[in-house]
Amino acid sequence: MDTVTKRLIKEIKNIQNSPNEQIPELHPISDDDLLEWKAVILGQEDSYYKGGRFELAISVPKTYPIQPPKIRFVTKICHPNVHFKTGEICLDLLKTEWSPAWTLQSACMAICVLLTQPEPSSPLNCDAANLLRCGDELGYKSLIQMYVNMYAKQQ
Repeated sequence: MDTVTKRLIKEIKNIQNSPNEQIPELHPISDDDLLEWKAVILGQEDSYYKGGRFELAISVPKTYPIQPPKIRFVTKICHPNVHFKTGEICLDLLKTEWSPAWTLQSACMAICVLLTQPEPSSPLNCDAANLLRCGDELGYKSLIQMYVNMYAKQQ
């Protein structure tokens, strides 16, 4: 068994033993391929994403955990640091700040934090970032809630 497989099996066991309410789903898409995962994160109650259910696609490289996973939103989301069309996420820990100490679960938790603490200075969605930079909190909140209602409302 190779190193990445051992690491991912360990992570699966840790997820099963310590589930996280914010991440109700985090698992490989199939038992045959541990490199492709699905995650679901929930919009926090005290955030503009409240009531949202967001699916993430996770591709684990063969060099994991030395190299970070590629994580993107499958669910359309309006956020300054998420590309609306591709779901790409601008988050340092998924690029230059990655460390093998991070896990897939902790990376998903960092994405949950990013939802409530956007970085408008490094946007992938300029419209959302500009609303924040201009101090239009009401416009920003309204735009986010519209997209949550259109694409991410929990059933």
